[in-house]
Amino acid sequence: MNGFTDTIIAPATPQGQSALAVIRLSGDKSFEIGDNIFKGASLAEAASHTIHYGWISDGDKDIDEVMVSVFRAPRTFTTEDSIEISCHGSPQIVKEILDLAIKNGARLANPGEFTLRAFLHGRLDLSQAEAIADLIHATSAKSSEIALKQLKGHFSSRLKELRQELIDFAALVELELDFSEEDVEFAHRGQLRALIHQIINVINPLVESFKYGNSVREGIPVAIIGPPNAGKSTLLNTILNEDKALVSDIAGTTRDVIEDILVIDGIAFRFIDTAGIRQTSDTLEGLGIERSIQKLKAAEIVFYLHDIRKETSAIWEDFQSLEIDPDTQVVILLNKADCVTTEIAEEKIASIRHLSKNPTFYIIARSASSLKPIFDYLRLYTEHYHMAEGTILTNTRHVEALNMTKLSLERVLEGMDNNLSSDLIAMDIREGLHHLGSITGEVSSDDLLESIFSKFCIGK
Repeated sequence: MNGFTDTIIAPATPQGQSALAVIRLSGDKSFEIGDNIFKGASLAEAASHTIHYGWISDGDKDIDEVMVSVFRAPRTFTTEDSIEISCHGSPQIVKEILDLAIKNGARLANPGEFTLRAFLHGRLDLSQAEAIADLIHATSAKSSEIALKQLKGHFSSRLKELRQELIDFAALVELELDFSEEDVEFAHRGQLRALIHQIINVINPLVESFKYGNSVREGIPVAIIGPPNAGKSTLLNTILNEDKALVSDIAGTTRDVIEDILVIDGIAFRFIDTAGIRQTSDTLEGLGIERSIQKLKAAEIVFYLHDIRKETSAIWEDFQSLEIDPDTQVVILLNKADCVTTEIAEEKIASIRHLSKNPTFYIIARSASSLKPIFDYLRLYTEHYHMAEGTILTNTRHVEALNMTKLSLERVLEGMDNNLSSDLIAMDIREGLHHLGSITGEVSSDDLLESIFSKFCIGK
């Protein structure tokens, strides 16, 4: 970890040409560096939260006409003195301003260093810092909503309250150790047991929410499965309205998994085109089929696609040969409906529905208008996501920490049931406090912080 005596700089907007770009400086020398490169108002004397017009200049050489915003500590994102330079979005101009500021004493920021400083200065806790990264990378309205709730502290504030109550009990248990020879009990075991059950009752729904939250964050996985030449790649291209997958009449054309995201009613769906499942001696195709089976097992929704011209018995036999988790939502799609009469298509659908309770439709994969039943199904599917309330976890680290907390607290309950000594009970309580505190950063290490913040973009 770098020290925070230096002043950092980085672009806060993406690389590439744009109308405007924003460059951020944060640190004790922000105003000094700013005044060295900015011709306009004196930034050192300017009031906080004001904007000033002028030029960025290197001596007599003007680099760009800019607006500079002034933010005085501690009312800033990092709690340090900060300025933001709004310049024209030419990559060359951005580079020249960065180089000039660095020449005058700034240092290029590491990934996530602005947010890291905000965390270490108490501006936000670790789970809120992670929520910022989630908010930046949100791919749908729902994932943005979940990240925003976590950023507001809805999740961490409740954990901090429960952790503090547990700390208070832990202190009493630790006090008992000083009077072990007198056999006194400062921590009422009934109250401690009730608190632990209360914490576990908070943890359980949070852990259960992760499957839902992860789907929202990454996109609900929808695997398009079926035999070769069923039209899977064509269906993917039509759903996405672009030529994402290569289409050919040659069986086995798709050798690898192809994915892309489409947002429907504020929820992201991650559509996955897979290799046709069949027996093959082709090594590359075989690897593709293995990946298809893996995606099938991980999918929340499966679109099983088959040629409507095939016999019902063959379609059903192929479908039953798949090992699909009972909790997976399966939609059977009979493709190439334009190759048969409407009467035959209706009869085939009725036959399949007689055998299966899964939603079944006939479609023309290359015709967007024929895919209305698919989109109607997906819109209906989004409803239970929109109706979800309460805190929803999207972070694997948080779930692991909560599970470890639960295990530690269950050992405390078991220890009390078996009348274990206070020192053993205190040990398990301390372990539970450690895992609970790691979520919000009340307990952290340099390695953990480096792992988390290295995933941020530079400039945030």
